[in-house]
Parts: sequence; structure tokens; C-alpha cells
Amino acid sequence: MKKIIIIPDSFKGTMSSLEICSLTAAVLHQHFPAAQIVTLPIADGGEGSVEAILSSLGGRLIDCTVQGPYGEEMLCRYGIVADGRTAVIEMASCAGLPLVGERRHPGKTTTYGVGQQIADAVMLHGCRRVILGLGGSATNDLGCGAAAALGVVFRTRDGSAFIPTGETLSQISRIETNGLLAELAATEIIAICDIDNPLYGSQGAAYIFGPQKGADPAMVAFLDKQLRAASEVIYHDLGIDIADLPGAGAAGGMGGGMVAFLGAKLQMGIETILDMVSFAEIAKDADLILTGEGKLDQQSLRGKVVVGVGRRAKALGVPVIAIVGDIADGMEAIYVEGITAVMSINRIATSLERARLRSRSDLTSTIDTLCRVLKISNSL
Repeated sequence: MKKIIIIPDSFKGTMSSLEICSLTAAVLHQHFPAAQIVTLPIADGGEGSVEAILSSLGGRLIDCTVQGPYGEEMLCRYGIVADGRTAVIEMASCAGLPLVGERRHPGKTTTYGVGQQIADAVMLHGCRRVILGLGGSATNDLGCGAAAALGVVFRTRDGSAFIPTGETLSQISRIETNGLLAELAATEIIAICDIDNPLYGSQGAAYIFGPQKGADPAMVAFLDKQLRAASEVIYHDLGIDIADLPGAGAAGGMGGGMVAFLGAKLQMGIETILDMVSFAEIAKDADLILTGEGKLDQQSLRGKVVVGVGRRAKALGVPVIAIVGDIADGMEAIYVEGITAVMSINRIATSLERARLRSRSDLTSTIDTLCRVLKISNSL
């Protein structure tokens, strides 16, 4: 083994991508001391995206005071990468589910603070490219709050301006975008996510993600109707049809909203991040790639980190081993996506709560076992 690349997603709520890279690299160095070990902590738009990208590309964190999910003042952070012109923002940093605790009400929460972060990056720091991670949201406001913070005006039937939330989207009668920050005209906004759900309907933002945000069945149906109503006004006023746009349902409809209100590009997160870290150039002469994520399931096959890495590596002819927490049944299709083998770090049958407590030692033990197998294969 001359060159090994470590490029995992985080194990959500357990280990960060950066921590997984560090633990894995330490074991690899013990077994293959002469090998070049390259660590690329990444994420696909959700939790840990800023940390992962800055770790891979360099840069700095920016403190910013904005509105939280219920309009309360809060301090959050976003990143500016080493080029000085690219901002990386996680919408969950000020509109995420962990921020609301047990007070979950996707009809009342707002993404206004996300727009404030974008404004801060563009106006105060001169950024002309914004990577906006969509994931882990507590909201269902179609990104209207963020858009309002950036100058979009939403009006009711009587002409009054207001900031829509998930439960008031149907009150939008007119949308005015001529007040958008002038700097945004020269700013590329890329909204990244790891899902391809449409805006509304049985697979849309409300029905698929509403329950985890606190919506009961009646509220889910209500929120879905709100999204439908707002999308019709968007089509009428802006001439943009976001209803069936893949990924429009991300972050409570923010995926679609950013396309409609800000002209953002909506992309699968892993593809964007792999391009940013120059994965093809770094991996072309690798002997092995180790990737992973917390749970390998059917959602993974729709384009999350493991599959994204596998597809790119397959084109380069480099083998990939996925180290994951849990493996769902029926995952054989993963092997046609460039993945050579899959290993779970779970070494005993136990609850998720207990597994989290021992995840670090289980990871290092699994990597140790893998290295011993690799040594045997090299000697055969």
C-alpha cells in the first residue's frame, strides 16, 4: 500500500468526519508506516459541512449574530474557505432541529437567520460564491424567511408585506424580487443537499420530513397544502416551476425556494464537495479509498457520500471499502456503484445509545481488522 485516502461522512450524533479521519489514519499508520495517508473529511450539506470543508481546503470561521428558528437573537458561525471568496453556510446552524429542542413546530419556525448569514458573507466579507448546506432543518417555510432577509418582499392580498412561515405560505398573494441585495447579482449560490424529494406531495417536504419536526398527520397535510399554494404564486409571479424539481423539498422546501428567489443552483452535496476538494486529481494514483457514513440504507443509494465516492472511484479504477455504523438489508446494489466491500463497526448486539459510547473503540478495532486482512491479501 503506497497511498490510501480516507474520505468519510460523519456518523451523525456520534463521530464527526474529522474525528473518523484522525482515528482511522492513526491505525493505518501503525500497519502501513511507509504509506501516504490522505485525509479528506467531508459532508454532503448537512451537519458538519462547514467543519469538513474548512478542514480539507483551509479557511476561517466567521461569527455572526442572526435570528434563530423562532426569531430569537443568537450567535452562529459559517466558514470562508482559503480563497477568501467562497462562503460555506449550514442552514441548520440557525434554523436546525437541535436548536428547538422539544419545542418543535415547523409551521412557525423561520429561515430568516440563514439569509442574514448570506448577507453577512456577501456584503461584509466580499464573498461571491456561497455553498449553502441544506439539511437538519426545523423549518417548512420554503426558504421565504431567508429570502425576506435578502430583500424579497412577500405581500398578502391587501398589499401588506410579511415574512411567511410554514403555516402562512398560502397568504402570499404577490412576490417582489426587485429589492434583492444588489451584490447577489454577482454571487453564485449553490444549494447542496443529499435528497431528491420534490416540494410537495407524498414524497415532498411536509409528508417525508414534517413528522420528525413535530408535525402530526393533520399538520403534515396542512403544511403540504401551504407549499402547494406558495409554489403556484411562484410560478405565476416568477415564472419558475419548482413543484417537481428534485431536491426542492430539502430543508422544508428551502431547496426550491433558493432556486426560485435567489436563482441558486440546486445540486447533490457529495458531487459539489468532491469537486471542491479536487477528488479526481487526489485519488487517481491511490491504491485504496476508505469511505463511510453512519447508516448504509436505501437513501444512501440515491446519492449520499458512500455512493458518491464509489461512483467517482469506479471511474478511476480505485477500490473502495465502506466503513459504516449500520447496514440495512438488501444493500447488494451498493456493489455496482463502485464499492468493493462494506464493513460495519458494530461489534456487539446492543442499543444505539450504547453503540455510540463505544463507537470510537469499535471503529479503531474494525480498521485494525481490515489492515490485517489487507496484509494477508498482499502476501497471497
